[in-house]
Amino acid sequence: MALILNIETGTDICSAALSNNGELLSLRENTEGRGHAKYLAVYIKEMLREMNVKPEDLEAVAVGMGPGSYTGLRIGVSVAKGLCYALNIPLIAVNSLKSLLCVALEDFEAGILDMKNVQGSLFCPMIDARRMEVYCQVFDAAGMEYTPVEAKIIAADSFNGLINEKQFVIFGSGAEKCLGVLEGKVKYVDVKHSARGMVKVSQELFDKAEFADTAYFEPLYLKDFVLTTTPKKLF
Repeated sequence: MALILNIETGTDICSAALSNNGELLSLRENTEGRGHAKYLAVYIKEMLREMNVKPEDLEAVAVGMGPGSYTGLRIGVSVAKGLCYALNIPLIAVNSLKSLLCVALEDFEAGILDMKNVQGSLFCPMIDARRMEVYCQVFDAAGMEYTPVEAKIIAADSFNGLINEKQFVIFGSGAEKCLGVLEGKVKYVDVKHSARGMVKVSQELFDKAEFADTAYFEPLYLKDFVLTTTPKKLF
C-alpha cells in the first residue's frame, strides 16, 4: 500500500491527484492556465482534507518531470521537493508524455476515446512547445517506447516511417495545431493532461523503489528558458 500525491503542472492545466495503491482517490484540476502557483497548494490541502489524510500519512510525492512549460514545471517540482524534504519521503519523477498516454488509454477503457480499438496503433502524445514545435514521444498500446522524448518541429514528412507502419494517433496540448500539416495521415483524439494519468506509473515506480534524488533532481526542459520582452511601455 502506498499513499502518493501526484502533481502535474507542465502544461496550462494545473492538476493534482491523491492515490492509494495505484487507485485514484481524489483529483483537482484547473484548466484556465497561468494559475499553478495560485491553485496547487490549495488543491493539495483540499484533497487531504477530503480524504481525511494528514500530510504525514503520505508515503511519496510524484511529480510530472516534463517536458513542458518551464514555469509550470518549476512550480510543480518546487512544491514536490518542499513536501518531500519536510515529510522525509521519496520523490518520484514521472515522464509527462507517458502519463498523457495513460490518460488516453484510460479514456479508451472508459469508452470516451474516439477509437474502436487501440491494438496495433501507435500513440504520440504531444505537448505544445510554441509555433510548430512540440515535445513528443511515440508509444505502442502497451506503453512500450518506440522513440525517445524529443522536441520536434512538425512538417509534412514528420513520422513518415511510423505513420506508414500503423495507425498513428496524436493527442495532447500540441496535437491539434499539427493537423494542418499531418491531416489525412494521422488520427487526432481529444485527450488532455491530467495527474490521474500518473497514478499507475507512480505506483509502479514506488514498488520498484525508483526514486529521484530530491536534492539534485531537475525537470526535463529539453529547451533553454527564453526571456521575452513586451513591446508595451510600462512607465
